[in-house]
Amino acid sequence: MAHRVIQWGTGNVGFHSLRHLIRHPDFELVGVHAHSPEKIGKDAARLCGLAEDTGVIASNDVEALLALEPDAVVYTVKGETRPHEVIPELERILASGANVASTSMIYFVYPSFADAGMREPLEKACQEGGSTLYVSGVDPGFSGDVLPLAALQLADQIEEIRVQELCDYSTYEDPEFTGVSFGFGRPADYKPPLSLPGVLKTGWGGMVQMIADRIGVELDEIRESFERSYTAQAFDTPMMHVPRDTCAAVRFQLEGMAHGRPVVVTEHVNRLSDESAPEWPRPPEGRAGVHRCIVTGNPSVQLECFLTGEDGDHNTGGVQATAMRVINAIPDLCGHEPGLISTLDLPYTPARNVVRS
Repeated sequence: MAHRVIQWGTGNVGFHSLRHLIRHPDFELVGVHAHSPEKIGKDAARLCGLAEDTGVIASNDVEALLALEPDAVVYTVKGETRPHEVIPELERILASGANVASTSMIYFVYPSFADAGMREPLEKACQEGGSTLYVSGVDPGFSGDVLPLAALQLADQIEEIRVQELCDYSTYEDPEFTGVSFGFGRPADYKPPLSLPGVLKTGWGGMVQMIADRIGVELDEIRESFERSYTAQAFDTPMMHVPRDTCAAVRFQLEGMAHGRPVVVTEHVNRLSDESAPEWPRPPEGRAGVHRCIVTGNPSVQLECFLTGEDGDHNTGGVQATAMRVINAIPDLCGHEPGLISTLDLPYTPARNVVRS
């Protein structure tokens, strides 16, 4: 029997999530929550570029949507900058009895690491509704849990576990959130939100702490660093126009420190042009992006993941994979005990939608 699912959010990730849910034989799309007035009242297919109508009409009526009694809600709204709105909405969904598979609120990738003021209301809602919340994606998410956990099965005498996202973001058309957060196209006197003390740790620190806990290492601290590289020439990208003397590349790290050295590290290098910051780590030749895990030990292990979307673009692949990371977990999520869970609480969650000729 197909799982009844509501898609909540129709932005970058929601667009692709909708396409997958509509096409997938194991899921029945029963509702769509949209925020923008121009999207409300439209068929789900029209919101994600598919030709054949589904009969499922986008709505902003939360009560009516939850009355559909979905098994799960795929929650993809951009919530990190407005938790005061998103937490109550998630509480309402969870308390209704619907499980939530979310790419939003990355603070909950490893729930025990999240701020108690945000976590505890959701835990209460899960108990009230008998529901489960799972938050994941690609990064934070897959690259920082599945890849290192797989690599660590082959390693011994571990010196360092390093997770990297090295990616050209120029084709990722999200200037309002990603562009602003990273500071792309802004001068040196602009303070990107990600550069503020504690922000990186709040967003990506859970990934670091999860691996440290899993291998039994007690961290002394998690250190943050944030660097920018500026362009001498203006240029245009699908994401934005990048003026001269503004940020064209960002590098940040979180280092989980133990025994006087970094033991678990997550590192991002994100560029808007291939020429930017040539001295920083980059993907393999011929690739625009890579998610990589390097375990330095005896033996050492390196795993690399390349994503390609249905249009051939690596950033589209990243957004599609972000959606599928939580969609593929829905069957196991629906059978789980109530509460906030992480990857460590789930079995492997492979796709079941095998293409048949």
